[in-house]
Amino acid sequence: MKNVICIIVLSTFISCIGQSKKSEEINIESQKNSMMKESIHQFKVKDIEGKEFDLASLKGKKVMLVNTASECGLTPQYVQLQELYTTFKEKNFVIIGFPANNFGSQEPGSNVQIATFCSKNYGVTFPMMEKISVKGDDMNPLYQFLTQKSRNGLEDNEVKWNFQKYLINKEGFLEKVIPPTTSPIDDEIVNWVKS
Repeated sequence: MKNVICIIVLSTFISCIGQSKKSEEINIESQKNSMMKESIHQFKVKDIEGKEFDLASLKGKKVMLVNTASECGLTPQYVQLQELYTTFKEKNFVIIGFPANNFGSQEPGSNVQIATFCSKNYGVTFPMMEKISVKGDDMNPLYQFLTQKSRNGLEDNEVKWNFQKYLINKEGFLEKVIPPTTSPIDDEIVNWVKS
């Protein structure tokens, strides 16, 4: 009887050590993954007026990054983008627009023309950056980060068209990629901003 009890106690002890070791390995792997994952906070870009914009200034805020175009069928999304921004800007949320001419040459204007267009036609008050490339050989480094799982820690993806949305959490990590045709005030986005 004593031998049976000893065997039970010993096997329970060995099982606990095994589970503890497995839990420790998972924790170490999780720490490694978060250390390898990059953040948008390491990037500096230029705003539409050519001034440096340090994305580290967004720490503690949820962020939507969106590539925009003035002559696209989706351009009216500026209305919903501005609505979303106006509703949540006081709740640690910001939208950053990145004009890009990668799709059908639908953003041909200069930075000055783009700024005027956005303000005059859509009343845009969220930060707009200078025109960049979001795909191809001249892809901006920020968009390289957004589209490569090895860097963003979430997924490999490509910018499919104008107005693709990238949702970034308060720590600067990519959480969701939203297709261009999804409205900026879609429940999925609004619920993410509120959460």
